[in-house]
Amino acid sequence: MAPGSDVTVKSWAELQSALFDHSWDDKINRFRSSYVYRGTWSHTFDLSTSIMRIGSRYDKLEPHLLRNFRKYAHGQPSPGDSTWNWLAVAQHHGLPTRLLDWTYSPYVALHFATENLDEYDKDGCVWCVNYVKSRDYLPAPLKHALQDEGSNVFTPEMLEPVSPSFKALKSFQEDDFVVFLEPPSLDARIVHQYALFSMMSDVRAELSCWLSKHPDLYFRVIIPKELKWEIRDKLDQANITERVLFPGLQGLSQWLKRHYTHD
Repeated sequence: MAPGSDVTVKSWAELQSALFDHSWDDKINRFRSSYVYRGTWSHTFDLSTSIMRIGSRYDKLEPHLLRNFRKYAHGQPSPGDSTWNWLAVAQHHGLPTRLLDWTYSPYVALHFATENLDEYDKDGCVWCVNYVKSRDYLPAPLKHALQDEGSNVFTPEMLEPVSPSFKALKSFQEDDFVVFLEPPSLDARIVHQYALFSMMSDVRAELSCWLSKHPDLYFRVIIPKELKWEIRDKLDQANITERVLFPGLQGLSQWLKRHYTHD
C-alpha cells in the first residue's frame, strides 16, 4: 500500500486486503495495526471539523462554546474537570469542537461509510491514519509524556499535566501537529465503537491538509458505490449495526428502519 495514495477496491476480498494487510507488527510477531480509521459516505469529504462549519469566526468562538457548555452542563455527571475531559463530553453530545471521531476498528469505519442509504449513489471512503507514526511530529514534551506512560495515544488525564489548555497546546511549536486522544468511557457507545479522537494543535488547522504534507502517515480506501450494498449486508451479518454501535432504543430503531428498507 503506497503511503498517501487512494486505493479503489473492486470486491469484498480486495477491501479486506486493503484494510488489514498493513496490520502485521514485526516487533511482537502479531497482527496489531498502527492505524486508526474514519469512514465517510462520500470520498470527496475532507477532514474538517464540526466547529469549522459554524462561521468564519469559529477560532475566536471555540473557548466561549466550551466555557458555556461547562457552565450549563455543570449539574450533569462529568469524568473530571480537565479541559480535555469536557471537550470529549461536548463532542460526544454534539457540540461543535475541533475533535474528529476515529475508530480502531476498520469494520466500524465501514459502517459509517455505508449507513446512509440515501447516499448509495456516491463512492465512499475509509481514511486510514498511522497514529503511532504521527508521534514523530509531536513536540518533545508531548513525546516524553507518551513515552513515560508507554502509550501511543493520550487520555485526558495524561494530557492535562503537560498541556492544560488550548493555548498551552498551541504554544509548544509553530508547526501544526495532531494529537490522538482516547475519551473516557462516557457510555456504551464509546466502548462499542472502539472510539478515539484526533485533535489539531491549532483549531484552524485541517487534518487532511496536514496529512497531505505528511503522506507517509495515511492512505485512503475508496469504496465504489456499486459495492456498498454488499458491504452493508455483510456488516449486518457480522453484527456491525446501529443496534450494537448505538445501544438503546434509538439505535435499535435506526437499525430496524434500515434493515427493512428495500429499493
